[in-house]
Formats: sequence, C-alpha cells, structure tokens
Amino acid sequence: MATQNIPVISIARLDGGETLAALDQACREWGFLQVVDHGIDDAVIDALYREMRAFFVQPMPAKRAISRTADNPWGFYDRELTKNTRDWKQIYDYGPPDGAALRPQWPAGMPAFRPAVEAFYGACEKLALQLLSAVAVNLGMPRDALHADFVPAHTSFLRLNYYPRCPNPERTAGLATPKSGHLGINHHTDAGALTLLLQDEQPGLEVYRYGEWHLIEPRRDALVINIGDVVQVWSNDRYRASLHRVIASAGAERFSAPFFLNPSYAACYSPLPTTVDERHPPAYRSINWGEFRALRAAGDYADCGEEVQITHYRIESEEQRHGLHSHRVAARG
Repeated sequence: MATQNIPVISIARLDGGETLAALDQACREWGFLQVVDHGIDDAVIDALYREMRAFFVQPMPAKRAISRTADNPWGFYDRELTKNTRDWKQIYDYGPPDGAALRPQWPAGMPAFRPAVEAFYGACEKLALQLLSAVAVNLGMPRDALHADFVPAHTSFLRLNYYPRCPNPERTAGLATPKSGHLGINHHTDAGALTLLLQDEQPGLEVYRYGEWHLIEPRRDALVINIGDVVQVWSNDRYRASLHRVIASAGAERFSAPFFLNPSYAACYSPLPTTVDERHPPAYRSINWGEFRALRAAGDYADCGEEVQITHYRIESEEQRHGLHSHRVAARG
C-alpha cells in the first residue's frame, strides 16, 4: 500500500480562480480530493453519525424488516455485490419517493432517524450542485450548463455504510478480488456524476493510482469528493473516475455515508462540445442514465452477469478499428 495523499482543498470560495484551478488539477491527477470549509453544519453531521450507529446496532430482524427489494432500492441490505463478489458491509439507502414503487423505508422506534437522514441529504444535495457548477466551469461550460439533468428532478441517493469487524479480511494486490477472505467493497468506479463521502475516524477507503492502492486518511473536518463515470464521459476522459475500494478490518468497525449525485432517468450524456476537437474526438456514444443505472443496479443486487461499465459505450478510433481488423486478418491467415 502506498502513502501518497489525495489533495485537500478549501472550498470557502468555490468560485475563486485558485480554488477552481486546484479542483481541476485534483480531478485530472486523482479523480479524488478532500474538501474542507464545505459549509455542512457540524450539528447535521453529528446527528447523522448518532442515528447511523443507532440503526446498525439493532438486531438483524429489526433491520431486515425494512429490507430493500429488486423493485424498491430504498432500505436495508446486507448482501450487495461488487465485481460479482460479496461485500463485507451492511447498508441503508435513502432517496426521495418516486411514484408508487420507490418509497423510503424508515426504521420503527427511531423518531430522530428520518430528520437526521433528510437534513444530511439536503445539505449534500446543495453542496453537490455547487461542485457541479465548478466542474462545468473547469470544462469550459457556463456554470449552470449541467444542471438541466439534475434540476428539478434527479435520482441522487444517500447511503449509510456499516462495516462490521471481519474475521478474515483480505487485502488483495492490484485489482484481484479476494479468494478466501473479504474486502469491505471490491474495486469499482461510481456510476454517477459526483460522490460526497463522510467517513469516520477508522481508515478503510483506498484509491488506485499508477498501479498502487493509496489509503485515504480520514479527516474530521473534511468530506471526500470523487468524480464518477458521468463526469468522465462529459470530460471526454480529461477527468478519469478512479477505481477505489474499502478494506475490511478484524479489529475495528467502520461507518461512512456517501451521497451519490445522479442525473434524472431521462438524462442522456456524452462528451461536452468544449472537450471535443480534431485531436480529441468523442470517446463515447450517448448514454441514457435510466438504462445504464438499471443495468448497473442489477449487478449490485444479484449476480446477473457482467457488470455494465461505460467502456461498453466507448467509440473505437480509426486506429483501434484498423488494428483490430489487422489482428483478425492475421488470426484467420
């Protein structure tokens, strides 16, 4: 494991040139950063931590009483897959109601849980849209150019993660999945636009860079931000969504809360016009978020074959097509 640290950036003046330049560099070089002076009130954060711990300490039958299903993704779950491999974690997912099927599920006997979750969700939603504006500016677009896919409707959600002590943690090298032990979450990129992560004092999150895993040291005053696949497509690969994972621990439990900023189901995204020119042709065909998310979620909920990735939507260049054709001709000969 390497010890390089991701950038830490104050966003007290998110529209300032120095801050925008630091954000651009972090997105180019890491796809990850930590932000301080983010504006989310300590009382909101403390309440979420308190209710999150109280929820997961409950007996399993109480948690499974609000289990999510294939039709309704909001609720408790403890059998999620990443890379078709079981994660060592328990989760609770919250998103706004959307029709008759998608309804939040709230634990019984915990009256403070719902307001704590909704308050943190609202604070993250506001901050994520501010960060989205900064990303738009850095990609040469007007500040609000990307908001149409998120306002007034989006599919963002908040996840509460609990990583219990693991009797057989396995810290695999490279991109290997565990053979006999467990990771908290196997390596992956996030499917959406941006992720805002609150993590407790227990280290666990690692980001993959230049063939090595780097542990992200928790900071009490910071949120971890990472770009997802949607931003990678918008940026035409100028910004890369970095692989990351969570290691399991035999000695300590861990709690975290990621907010995933996702567009509306109707949104279609492709490389922005400001990222395309003769030297940088479009690297992706248009992707519909509703279609992509449904395929990705199927792989998370159950073992439904290969996990869909944005590489499935990549456009081959003339050189790539020619090379592939030459290889096939040689193979036939």
